[in-house]
Amino acid sequence: MERHYDLEKVREIAGGDDSFITVIVQTFLEEIPPDMEAMQNAIANDNHKMAYQFAHKMKPNLDMFGIDLLKQIAAMEKWSASNKSTAFIRPQLDDIVNTLTVVLAELRQDFPN
Repeated sequence: MERHYDLEKVREIAGGDDSFITVIVQTFLEEIPPDMEAMQNAIANDNHKMAYQFAHKMKPNLDMFGIDLLKQIAAMEKWSASNKSTAFIRPQLDDIVNTLTVVLAELRQDFPN
């Protein structure tokens, strides 16, 4: 079954230690949902600086898990430095939220507690 994430970089970091892979995945599962919610709230409140901080914070984790959202995150960072309305960034936010919702469900299925 095709997944929306790739553990290649996680495996490299873990050096073949399956228990460490599980720790990395669990950390991702704990950190990403509140960061994603905070980013959504920041955009809903037109808080460009806060949206940037959470997008930037999520970027290395998305890269490590091979999640194809780096263009959307870059757009979020660029939007954050602008005076454009939240409507301008809404499609990228929707892509990020929708993709991460799927990834989180897949990871929970593949790495049950």
